[in-house]
Amino acid sequence: MIDLRSDTVTRPGKAMLNAMSAAEVGDDVWGDDPTVIRLQSSLAERTGKEAGLFFPSGTQSNLAALMAHCARGDEYIVGQAAHTYKYEGGGAAVLGSIQPQPIENAPDGSLPLDKIAAAIKPIDNHFARTKLLALENTIGGKVLPADYVVEATQLARDRGLSTHLDGARVFNAAVASDKPVSDLCAPFDTVSICCSKGLGAPVGSVLVGPKALIEVAGRWRKVLGGGMRQAGVLAAACLYALDHHVDGLAQDHDNAAHLAAGLAQIGEIEVQAHATNMVFARIPEAHCAPLEVFLKERGILMQMLYASRFVTHRDVSRADIDTVIRAVKEYFAR
Repeated sequence: MIDLRSDTVTRPGKAMLNAMSAAEVGDDVWGDDPTVIRLQSSLAERTGKEAGLFFPSGTQSNLAALMAHCARGDEYIVGQAAHTYKYEGGGAAVLGSIQPQPIENAPDGSLPLDKIAAAIKPIDNHFARTKLLALENTIGGKVLPADYVVEATQLARDRGLSTHLDGARVFNAAVASDKPVSDLCAPFDTVSICCSKGLGAPVGSVLVGPKALIEVAGRWRKVLGGGMRQAGVLAAACLYALDHHVDGLAQDHDNAAHLAAGLAQIGEIEVQAHATNMVFARIPEAHCAPLEVFLKERGILMQMLYASRFVTHRDVSRADIDTVIRAVKEYFAR
């Protein structure tokens, strides 16, 4: 199947599986799994942070970070389109007793500085205590403007707030902007990085940040059920991805641009945007379900909604993209 539903659908290749099979392991709950330790240290070094902590998922990594930054009744400022607010089950409120203060994202994915400033609550018993600004990079495939990130995080620091980056695809952002990943992470106190999206590992995210705060997040990881035992088997896949798959992200971005150009040639489809490894297109609602079935019969998986997102990744080649474009053209030519 050619699967463009998400970059989470990648599967480990033989070399990655061999690395997993050969991994030296311990017990990560006891803190003595050497491969996990190496992964945590590697990502901390790459991002310019003091320490790292391995998690089963990015959702849990983000939540543990929010809970480490904020106490019960505190508040974090976040975009309405952000994953930590919209797509993670309300975990900050449900499990962390943290109040989200959502702000509408601008078209480029940023949160307007004046709206951030206006959302910060005064010190008063009537209000939740604003403690954290959370941004996302990439968001909707778009790379946050570097100058904006510096201004937004400086505003937060000036007002006494900590900062967290949901950097699930921060390596995509680094490749797209031709900047070291450490530059993109530098303005933030903590960063959550997912290894199971474009990087192609089957499982795992790493939270990086100051050692003291990572230790707090470690307690919350345990409370949230994220303690794993011989997790080095999974960490080895993440290490392999970091060593061998980062450069390939540029090809994913090129393939997305090629897909966007091909879909734009089809009169019934409106390509709304493409950025990094994502293409967003508007398809007439009456065609969504029939087109999804038509493509599936031809070995192509897409999630057809009125505003559809197509995601390229390392398991999709340029030839696959051409196959998809031809199939969509064939459907609308019938």
